[in-house]
Amino acid sequence: MKQKLFQKSKTSSPGEAPVRVLIAAPSLDILGGQSRQAAMLVSWFSREPEVRVSFVPHNPRLPGPLRLLQKIKYVRTVVTSLWYWGLLLIHVRRCDVLHAFSASYYSYLLSVMPALLIAKLYGKKSVLNYRSGEAEDHLSNWPITARPTMKWADVIAVQSGYLQEVFARFDLKALIIPSSINLERFHFRERKPLRPIFLSNRLLEPLYNVACILRAFGLIQRRFPDARLIVAGEGTEHANLENLAATLELKGVEFIGPVEYDDMPALYDSADIYLNSTNLDNLPSSILESYAAGLPIVTTDAGGIPHILWHEETGLLVGVDDHAGMAISAIRLLEDQALAEKLIYRALQECSKYTAEKERHSWIKLYQTLHNESSPSPGAQTAFYNNGMGERERSPH
Repeated sequence: MKQKLFQKSKTSSPGEAPVRVLIAAPSLDILGGQSRQAAMLVSWFSREPEVRVSFVPHNPRLPGPLRLLQKIKYVRTVVTSLWYWGLLLIHVRRCDVLHAFSASYYSYLLSVMPALLIAKLYGKKSVLNYRSGEAEDHLSNWPITARPTMKWADVIAVQSGYLQEVFARFDLKALIIPSSINLERFHFRERKPLRPIFLSNRLLEPLYNVACILRAFGLIQRRFPDARLIVAGEGTEHANLENLAATLELKGVEFIGPVEYDDMPALYDSADIYLNSTNLDNLPSSILESYAAGLPIVTTDAGGIPHILWHEETGLLVGVDDHAGMAISAIRLLEDQALAEKLIYRALQECSKYTAEKERHSWIKLYQTLHNESSPSPGAQTAFYNNGMGERERSPH
């Protein structure tokens, strides 16, 4: 009978060799939730006696003069992918468990599917850590390369009940290991009174619909002429968004570009209200980071966001692409300090669910269970799912 996760897993004894884990994920050269989370796991496990961690970036830098090829459009995709696959062939054979971070579509096709295939060919255990809110569309519209190849993984791990439900609709079991936030990185600041200084720090890509925030800010500025908006991040929509801000005759909008990982806490500290207008999402770490920093949040109710933020309890929810609703909610916070304070402190309480210790313990247990399993189960995911790692309970208020 197959093992159940955390029920029969053997723990490491003092003399037992650590589990060799290879994490394959974007590096911090691509700033985003995946790269930040991967960097955090690598940092934790480098100090963990039960785990010996190594890292292969999805986006490796080529050595020496070859790096010039990565500046050429299309060519960089080919050469970077070939170099990455070569690194996988070298490093996967040396690990016990492959932990592959995954987005959707071509990112999955080029970065994750090859990693799962190589792990399977080497007879190594693998974890598909799927983190994209676009899972349903990916699974529906990529029927050949998505669902069948995901079955190569021994375990699919997701961050939220939302993604677990999506995978279940495609007859794929998924284990929930929610991401954590490092509370020590963020400075909680009381905001009395709340100032009309807004922050957006998602990628400047169509999916994140930062244009909605600009339109909302235009309405906010009619009520609060001195309002400011900080737009952090980079992406293909940067020029279009700057043009939109000029067309709307917005004042006080600052596009500051990408922000380094270590500078993110100061960015949150510089603002008073967090705005998020994504069209589709899973479990955005920026919401949890805003909780920890003390920013009240106005966000769209896309994807898995209602699994971690509850309307009028830990933030304010509006419909997707509803810039008028976002503006009304933001103005409501500015004009109702008591509501803002209630949301801020209830959100801070939610941070206790997302501690590093809980996430660290969950990953180590998963790695150990996979490593100690006597034999792989061909063509099927391992039956590692029980009630112990279900969706976190909503805190009573």
